Amino acid sequence: MSTQFFSKLSQNYIELLKDDEYYDATIEVGEDPNNSDNSFAHIKLPNISSGIFQTILEYIYGGIFSLDGQDTSDFLKALFAADILHLQELVDYLQKYLIENKSEWLEQHFEFTRQISLKSNNLLELQEFCTNLMAQFPDKIFKSFDFTSLSEKSLTSLIKRDDLQMKEIEVWEYVLKWGLAQNPTLIMDPNTWSDDDFKSMENTLQHFLPLIRFFSLSSAEFSQKVHPYKKLLKHQFYEELLNSYLDPNREPIDDILLPRNITVDNIIDSRIINLNIASIISRWIDRTELNYKFSHLRELYFPYQFKLLFRGSRDGFTPSKFHELCDGKSDTVTFVKVKDSEEIIGGYNLLRWGSSLRTYAKTKFSFIFSFKSKDNYKDMIFSNVKNPDKAIWFEDRAGPYLVMI
Repeated sequence: MSTQFFSKLSQNYIELLKDDEYYDATIEVGEDPNNSDNSFAHIKLPNISSGIFQTILEYIYGGIFSLDGQDTSDFLKALFAADILHLQELVDYLQKYLIENKSEWLEQHFEFTRQISLKSNNLLELQEFCTNLMAQFPDKIFKSFDFTSLSEKSLTSLIKRDDLQMKEIEVWEYVLKWGLAQNPTLIMDPNTWSDDDFKSMENTLQHFLPLIRFFSLSSAEFSQKVHPYKKLLKHQFYEELLNSYLDPNREPIDDILLPRNITVDNIIDSRIINLNIASIISRWIDRTELNYKFSHLRELYFPYQFKLLFRGSRDGFTPSKFHELCDGKSDTVTFVKVKDSEEIIGGYNLLRWGSSLRTYAKTKFSFIFSFKSKDNYKDMIFSNVKNPDKAIWFEDRAGPYLVMI
């Protein structure tokens, strides 16, 4: 790769660079050269190799940057050198070039890339690339290096992200492991810790604890993985957390972080709802946390794949088209967005749809629901069947008809 820069640098000094007759400064690069001439200004740059520095000099004198045939690691070393020498135009260019053209190599050599990015607060684009990579592939990245070497700032920027693709219990376990690495005198078993030990660990994790989405954990995860460390948490917060498991309908504190936006492929194809609502509906279908008002605070639950059968905007809104596409299908969920509002209504039918008879169908496991919007779960309504003998109405002149009387 060879690039010519014009905006800030002189263009015709390459010949002067090659001419060693006139100079009044020496720049020492690499390790331990034998220089004893005191007649020149002397600049020492031990962290820059002679080869990389020659490339930088060509850029300074002629606006030419060339690393043709060189390994990608040399581009990172050149980026580091350019930052040391405050060559901002080259720093910006190399960061963009590496991210856009060498992302696969950067991922494969993540630890080397991360170490370079952390050498300066000026390498923000490369730092963001590394953080994004850790958020998207946390298991792969965390297993590729000793993550306990991450700085507090780096780990904080990672776990505060809504799109961190990791189960919350794993986030908690990694944070604990990081904290233990910063307190090497502590052993893993919290039952052996003194009050002073807990205080030390609390101080170490003080910036992480508010970022953990404890309310997303299952009751088993809370009991086994959080309860033993309860002294790390503020008393009032721990009591609120405990009560959320003892009484799931108890309204929690206002500033609870919702579950992370985990990317799950092929769960649902919908323009009306999001994955959070799909998770809530799945819990209702499985009769888990059935009447809990705050089940949306728990980690997303996806035991099913929702296959699109009928879409009004695509297939039309006639009853005949609905029955053509849905008759004979069981375990279906209907979602309807109310016109001129954000409200979503719908229902679940366990039975097979049919249109040959105008009749009621019997079931006690269907239900209807409503949401004020796809992002408002606090005011959601869930209604069970009241009369199982008249739960569903089948008719060729009607679409999905869930009676629930």
